[in-house]
Amino acid sequence: MRITSVREITVPLEGNVANAFVNFSEHTISLVALQTDVLRNGKPVTGYALDSIGRFAQSDILRERMIPRFEAAKPDRLLDASGKLFDPQAVLQTVMRNEKPGGHGDRAAAAGAIELAVWNLNVKLLDEPGARHHRAPVRTSGQARRRERLCGWQLLLSGRQHAAPRGRIRALSQHGLRCVQDEDWRRGSENGYRAYRGGDDGREGRAVPCRRCERCFDFDTALAYAEAITPFDLRWYEEIGNPLDFDLNRQVAQAYAGRIATGENLFSVQDVTNLAMYGGMRPGKDYFQMDPGLAYGLTEYARMIDMLEERGFDRADVHPHGGHLINLHIAVGLELGGCEAYPGVFQPFGGYAAGCGIGGELVRPTDAPGFGLEEKDGLRPWLARFAD
Repeated sequence: MRITSVREITVPLEGNVANAFVNFSEHTISLVALQTDVLRNGKPVTGYALDSIGRFAQSDILRERMIPRFEAAKPDRLLDASGKLFDPQAVLQTVMRNEKPGGHGDRAAAAGAIELAVWNLNVKLLDEPGARHHRAPVRTSGQARRRERLCGWQLLLSGRQHAAPRGRIRALSQHGLRCVQDEDWRRGSENGYRAYRGGDDGREGRAVPCRRCERCFDFDTALAYAEAITPFDLRWYEEIGNPLDFDLNRQVAQAYAGRIATGENLFSVQDVTNLAMYGGMRPGKDYFQMDPGLAYGLTEYARMIDMLEERGFDRADVHPHGGHLINLHIAVGLELGGCEAYPGVFQPFGGYAAGCGIGGELVRPTDAPGFGLEEKDGLRPWLARFAD
């Protein structure tokens, strides 16, 4: 058994979506395909993955460095001990050959796309959905849940849909979302942000001026916002300062009684260890939002969870950034606290396939082998390009 083809295509995000820091309409995503010599129904078994949402495609890193290393490797060195599956750790080591420690950045996303494609390939070879595959090197307790809680925030479209934000919030509430984040650039006096929090009964919640804080606040500004939003008991206060300013995060955590969420811009175990040690994160309260597709894939991500549990945190404190099908399967399979949800935005990747059961703040992945990417209507035409 061997991988016969490793390919990448660049996919633009659809729609005019922006927040206080970046315009996502200019962003692209690397979609990767690993094709094998194993045939099912007359077609090669192929593993697909992406480098997640919120950065850019990693075409040059993949095509100039990582894919050539992959193709140069001896096929048997990419297999696990059984010889029936591929070894994600061996693949990761192969594509990272000659890369120095540190300086993670874009290469972490490039490697993550390939490594996640290996996991997708393995579960397809086993004819299982990703959520049922428990081969990640991570501690698990009991049977994995088949339904997973959606995270509290939903990114809304800018522009026309903001003409009736309350109606949009009601529609999202009907899909089980209870906490909604609206990025509204038209309200310049409020710096583009209004956060909505619904009640447990699903009724429309309160609207308050608030930022998600990807503007890298200094301490005084961060604390001023913390004081202003405290009475509203928001789900969390996200990405308060520079993602590597752990001391600022610690000081805000000491002063702010509400929850903090951060970590989506950290790409290695060492980064997250530093956050856990020096960032003031409070077990059972604050949320870690690392994204496997931006952080070398599931192997590195599982090590992050191991490290957090060793330091007194719970996997329920982990809510992956990303809002797509791969992270849904990972959240369910590893029994995490939830995952982001992007229905209607960041297409063709954001949101879930039509067969996913959504309701009551829960979403259920389908039983399709792999991560179910082929079930997403807008994504199928892009996957079909690999057959050209």
